[in-house]
Amino acid sequence: MPANLLPSIVDGLLLGFVYGIVALGLSLIWGVMHVINLSHGAITALGMFATYFLFTALGVNPYLGVLAVAVLGFILGYLMYHIAVRRVISAPYLSSLLATFSVNMIIIGVGTALLTTSPHTINYSLGSISAGPLTVQGTRLMAAAAAIIIAGALQLFLYRTQRGKEIRAVANNRAAAELMGIPTTAALAFSFGLGTLMAAVSGALISTFFPFTILTGDLYQSKAFVICVLGGLGNPMGALVGGLVLGLLEGVIPAFMPVSWVPVLEFGLFVLVLLVRPTGLLGAK
Repeated sequence: MPANLLPSIVDGLLLGFVYGIVALGLSLIWGVMHVINLSHGAITALGMFATYFLFTALGVNPYLGVLAVAVLGFILGYLMYHIAVRRVISAPYLSSLLATFSVNMIIIGVGTALLTTSPHTINYSLGSISAGPLTVQGTRLMAAAAAIIIAGALQLFLYRTQRGKEIRAVANNRAAAELMGIPTTAALAFSFGLGTLMAAVSGALISTFFPFTILTGDLYQSKAFVICVLGGLGNPMGALVGGLVLGLLEGVIPAFMPVSWVPVLEFGLFVLVLLVRPTGLLGAK
């Protein structure tokens, strides 16, 4: 057994919690309105840059900056829904794919022009915690803890609040929800804003320990698709489980073989799950 296996497992699981939040927003939007948001990765990158500028220009602690990023992410998602998504939400899937892909290309194009594609980093440290051969970076622990809190808050919101119950009703049967007097347009806009908020917040957390560019979001969008399929597309809590699985793979695989094999095995598992259990580990919702 490789000597670094235990640290790799712990590191992978901590990263998996953050991956789960990346996928959580994508899964929520699909579950409520059956729209695959192809701008999800670009918004994740915007969350990274928002945290970076809050920290470097205004001196805001990155973890306090997450709150501001969450608000900005929600506003952006709410506006995106009304400008780009609302008119195509009942159209064939290709229409919503093209609409969100257009938003993705606009963000990348403007971001590349203004921010270039040079890597940026947030030089912020919380130290590390050591226990025998195991050393864990404080930023990873903080990001994982924040991800758990966010996932728990979303679960409480969906099942314990009036707005959350309205969103679940719209997801189950939009026509019946309208007949019951639920404002479906408001519920859909709120859901899209919430999913976008998740993307921006996950980017804010990732930016505290990985370098990033405006193109970095494409990587996390690909991971989000894999995670959603693993956990069950449209199942928010399944996204968190899928994130842990993916993080564990990314932690363990390099202990046994070159790191270049990581995406090969990840997408191999993606295809396998689609063939054997297309509803995911926890089932689609």
